[in-house]
Amino acid sequence: MRLLLASQSPRRRQLLDALGFPVEFISPDVKEEVPSDLPACQAAEYLARLKAEACPTDHIAPDQVLIAADTVVVLHGHALGKPRDRHEAVAMLKALSGQPHSVFTGVCLRTPTLTHSFSEETIVHFAPLSDADIAHYVDTYRPFDKAGAYGIQEWIGMVGITRIEGCYYNVMGLPVARLYCELQLLG
Repeated sequence: MRLLLASQSPRRRQLLDALGFPVEFISPDVKEEVPSDLPACQAAEYLARLKAEACPTDHIAPDQVLIAADTVVVLHGHALGKPRDRHEAVAMLKALSGQPHSVFTGVCLRTPTLTHSFSEETIVHFAPLSDADIAHYVDTYRPFDKAGAYGIQEWIGMVGITRIEGCYYNVMGLPVARLYCELQLLG
């Protein structure tokens, strides 16, 4: 089975490479907008389907599975996407400081004849973060390409996350164990 990843995420590429499947990459041209009445917990799966559907079926070979994914951080029912700038990144991390929150990654699998999507939730607990720690992280790691303005695998995850409930890789952007099971079901 060959995989076609519809993403520019270096973390998703790394995780799929680690699974040992041959992977090709494409970049779908999608305007990532979520309907205002959609609950935040459903946004990631909605966006993953949107990305998958933006790829024409004739670009998927019979022995390929297209994988599209999106990750959303949800705090108190509100989705935190990728920060636009330093100010927004700092504000997101201040809001997450000392709070548990959910990370949802939606995945859509597509073959020439099938479309199947699912999402995975991981609950992340942050310790209280000092203003100095937040500033150091944002200025050093520039997490502007990460939902919720952080990467669990980076410095802030090492010093600020006290525990998680669920899949670690889901927080990185791809629920690898669940994805592997879903791919096995496809054969």
